[in-house]
Amino acid sequence: MRAVIQRVSEASVQIENQQVATIKRGLLILLGIELEDTLEDVKWLSNKITQLRIFSDDEGKMNKSVVEADGSAIVVSQFTLHAKTKKGNRPSYVKAARPEKAFSLYEKFKKGLSDGIGKKVQSGEFGAEMQVSLVNDGPVTILIDTKNKE
Repeated sequence: MRAVIQRVSEASVQIENQQVATIKRGLLILLGIELEDTLEDVKWLSNKITQLRIFSDDEGKMNKSVVEADGSAIVVSQFTLHAKTKKGNRPSYVKAARPEKAFSLYEKFKKGLSDGIGKKVQSGEFGAEMQVSLVNDGPVTILIDTKNKE
């Protein structure tokens, strides 16, 4: 799994001009699911994001997690995070999980994150064309890949 985690002061998702998700302070998470991803990847990543200390404390240091900052989250599925661009100019998505597998892991990830944060996680619609808006706070953007746990 690959995730792009953005600390936001606000974010929203629209589908066909209808707003389906909106948050103030929190995280916007773009999530890409790979062919080889498993439930273990889901558990590890949702736990890691829940505990990631990227919110400022009273002294301005990034010392608080989304839970401690009383933040919210939006998760958006994004298979393009697994694009391969080595050959030619058209990205290949052969490593991205097929929708049947990806949808199940996406739903489990949202549940794990929701359980960890202690509040409902909002989301886009799996497989839909979406317009995602955000105000990146900081800016703070973190990339995490469960196959390369750095």
